[in-house]
Amino acid sequence: MTERAPVTAVIGGGQLARMMAEPAAALGLPLRLLAEAEGVCAAQVIGDHLVGDHRDLATLRRVTAGCPVVTFDHEHVPTEHLRALEADGIAVRPGPDALVHAQDKAVMRTRLAELGVPCPRNAVVAGPDDVAAFGLPCVLKTTRGGYDGKGVWVIGSVEESAAAFEAAAAAGVQVLAEELVEFRRELAALVARSPSGQAACYPVVASTQLDGVCHEVVAPAPDLDEALAGQAQQIALRLAGELGVTGILAVELFETLDGRVLVNELAMRPHNTGHWTQDGAVTSQFENHLRAVLDLPLGSPAPRARWTVMVNILGGPDAGVGRLYDGYPHALARDPHLRVHLYGKDPRPGRKVGHVNAYGDDLGDCLERARHAAAWFRGDLGNESE
Repeated sequence: MTERAPVTAVIGGGQLARMMAEPAAALGLPLRLLAEAEGVCAAQVIGDHLVGDHRDLATLRRVTAGCPVVTFDHEHVPTEHLRALEADGIAVRPGPDALVHAQDKAVMRTRLAELGVPCPRNAVVAGPDDVAAFGLPCVLKTTRGGYDGKGVWVIGSVEESAAAFEAAAAAGVQVLAEELVEFRRELAALVARSPSGQAACYPVVASTQLDGVCHEVVAPAPDLDEALAGQAQQIALRLAGELGVTGILAVELFETLDGRVLVNELAMRPHNTGHWTQDGAVTSQFENHLRAVLDLPLGSPAPRARWTVMVNILGGPDAGVGRLYDGYPHALARDPHLRVHLYGKDPRPGRKVGHVNAYGDDLGDCLERARHAAAWFRGDLGNESE
């Protein structure tokens, strides 16, 4: 009898962990999950799971017992706990020295400046006087804990900074000020990197945001200068190496009006801007993340079709259990090539509950198909028929 594959521990029970389960099953790679509550979306598909708090070291040790490797659905595990797991002999991937750059925006900005990576002008600010000295308008961010538009404020006056400092004080974190960049669009460069140093680089994509949440991704980014695309990929590859990232690294960027790229954010896990890879790439970001953390050879990141469009499904005003399933007859009959990914979440207005991918040779057609399907699931199109 052959020896069973090593069990990979995954911390966090969200949709990213859920979407790791499919390639893990195909490859025969067992997963063990730490879920934050019973019935969360990843726990619905990963049978080997515990429920507990990722901030509790004893709980982390229980879920990782017997697992040679641990990886993450989110970046919120305390750094000191990650170091304790490493001391226990567990391979933490990405490790704490890398992950801190995705956990703490001030640490990230300092390190990127040391590496000479192009970024928006920024500074840690202690109060309204510092904001005034930095210059307005600007963007204020809590250095830890923010995501999907949370912990971010665009302000035009010193008085508007109060909310940011109140939130930071309540969370015990700092406030980072960044220049308000005039940009043409947002881009993302996604790479996978293994401990042995192998790397795979996906095409640079264009993303759009809706109320601070990633709404739509087009792969590859249309009309992107080849040299600029190459620069974005080189930044991502260099950061993965310099920071010692293992797994997926997503680098969110601004394409400025004068033809430059500036790094906005980093994520060291599968990322919303890479969901298109499930159906549009030879190897999805989720499979390559697992291959990377286990130091297996990486799969090809090459696109399968000329264009792939991903549109998130957000809970609509009439969000309710069952509403999403009711969208299947129309959406699937209208577009047999559509790929639908639902997360098993109870819909709430504005909550990410799934996404759709459409691929093909005509970008306009892909955009229309994906947008229609996402709007139908959300309920924006009512019950009208084609």
